[in-house]
Amino acid sequence: MTAPSVTQPVRKDVRQVGTVTIRFAGDSGDGMQLTGDRFTSVTAKVGNDLATLPDFPAEIRAPAGSLPGVSGFQLHFADHDILTPGDAPEVLVAMNPAALRTNVGDLTPGGLLVVNEDAFTRGNLKKAGYAANPLDDGSLSGYQVVRVPVTTLTLGALEDTELSSKEKHRAKNMFALGLMCWMYSRPTEPTVDWLRVKFRTRPQIAEANVAALAAGFAFGETTELFAHAYEVKPAKLQPGRYRQITGNLALAYGLIAAAHRSGLPLFLGSYPITPASDILHELSKHKNFGVRTFQAEDEIAGIGAALGAAFAGNLAVTTTSGPGVALKGETIGLAVSVELPLVIVNIQRGGPSTGLPTKTEQSDLLQAMFGRNGEAPVPIVAPAHPGDCFNAAVEAARIALTYRTPVMLLSDGYLANGAEPWRLPDLDGLPDLAGAVAFAREPDPDGTYRPFARDADTLARPWAIPGTPGLEHRIGGLEKADGTGAISYDPDNHHRMVELRAAKVAGIARTIPPLAVDDPGDGARLLVLGWGSTYGPIAAAVRRARARGLPVARAHLRHLNPFPANTGEVLRRYDRILVPEMNRGQLRLLLRGEYLVDARGYNHVRGLPFSSAELEQAITDELADLEAAPA
Repeated sequence: MTAPSVTQPVRKDVRQVGTVTIRFAGDSGDGMQLTGDRFTSVTAKVGNDLATLPDFPAEIRAPAGSLPGVSGFQLHFADHDILTPGDAPEVLVAMNPAALRTNVGDLTPGGLLVVNEDAFTRGNLKKAGYAANPLDDGSLSGYQVVRVPVTTLTLGALEDTELSSKEKHRAKNMFALGLMCWMYSRPTEPTVDWLRVKFRTRPQIAEANVAALAAGFAFGETTELFAHAYEVKPAKLQPGRYRQITGNLALAYGLIAAAHRSGLPLFLGSYPITPASDILHELSKHKNFGVRTFQAEDEIAGIGAALGAAFAGNLAVTTTSGPGVALKGETIGLAVSVELPLVIVNIQRGGPSTGLPTKTEQSDLLQAMFGRNGEAPVPIVAPAHPGDCFNAAVEAARIALTYRTPVMLLSDGYLANGAEPWRLPDLDGLPDLAGAVAFAREPDPDGTYRPFARDADTLARPWAIPGTPGLEHRIGGLEKADGTGAISYDPDNHHRMVELRAAKVAGIARTIPPLAVDDPGDGARLLVLGWGSTYGPIAAAVRRARARGLPVARAHLRHLNPFPANTGEVLRRYDRILVPEMNRGQLRLLLRGEYLVDARGYNHVRGLPFSSAELEQAITDELADLEAAPA
């Protein structure tokens, strides 16, 4: 069967809108992540600015139609620059009752609700906890409800195929995608091409999905249920070549770029864990760039192999999430002690323990700072948005190689799985990391090798490849004598080595940019300070507050250990510091302890990113409290 390719329709009335937030929701087997990803891809091709928020169920195989099995994908796209995946959807596509029940509370009042009415059977309603059918009992009167028999129409479009009933049912997500492509003037040709490539070994499956896509598009064009379609014009983005990218993909590319710029082979020792596994999967595809990946039997073996690769002269990386960092703690301490470059990537998720494995959180900052025995300082770098994961990976590698130290890179599930347009960088404009790789080549003039002699500027020790003639040496977890590296139990030497390792990390502040402040210059007394993935919600909230005439400044930290050298001076300019975090106040604790400033927190630990509206309200409340406080 060959289905016709779908082109732009001869439309009904087309209305121009500036921004749209849409959420696809259904059973984990309904293909909502794929649907959202394909809609995102064609939206990127149209040229809109966009941000996404996938929402995965934690259960691997939750019962079909159950509340724990609901999977969602939210996309915010616009004709102007945007900063978040949207506070709440204006359009919800619900493929079954469980998806409706789980997500309808987030839909904006009066929003468009498109439901697959075929799925609202007695059994599915019972699984979702509905005593009566919400499509008939008036409980959805506050929304624009469009009932579409998605399953029936999909099966009808595929009735002439020889596919099984199960295979036909699987195509209903393409029907929903086709319908939304018509509604928002998205081209379908890219998805048609993608389907034919993905299923090139099973052309019947490919053409069935193309037919379902075409049927959904045609339904929107011909049905009386929709009076008009919508169009969102392309955004005016900075000139350059763009692609859609997720945080984990950008991070993987950043590691490859860092290896290229350093001239070193890249080695990843890792154990699969949500939400970090995609980095391992992606890097395993790039052997042609000198990347070697090792899927270890556990977290400890993964970092042990990576540290061994660092000893052998590789740009070494290990990836994990919070529970894995706990297991890697002893080896991270070993990396501190032996002073070898190692990048530890922590894609944070909800905790403690297994916690919320598919949800986002910022709860591992104190673990990164102090989660090792002894005095074992580690530099910490945190990306701000999905595309920034590329830059953060390059920066983490720069610090690790230059200072011969393990570096913690703190991303999170929101950044890892979220997508945005990413302007491809000029590789020649990236830092030249080859200068940071100073391998020792020959012994000292007296014929000896001092593995813990130090560079006068960076305090980094020499890096000698094992087997280099004259540079034989031994390293390990026992304390070393300053310079010679011989095992030492001398109290004064231990104190000196502890101070040297701390001074080395503190000295990194000389090579990182100062903390930049976005201050409108209208007498702002409040500074909103964030780190990591709070960047988008904070920036959007500050933008909204300023539009109301509220004076508020904003800054964002990329380097969390050490802080930028001017951090204290910046903080002391303001009467109050508001620190929104998806934890109970970990950065706030560090700031108050380091700088003795009036830092106050806005903290939620819900497994979800902040909304810009709630942060705008928090800013409003802090400003009101400042005004009411005695001078």
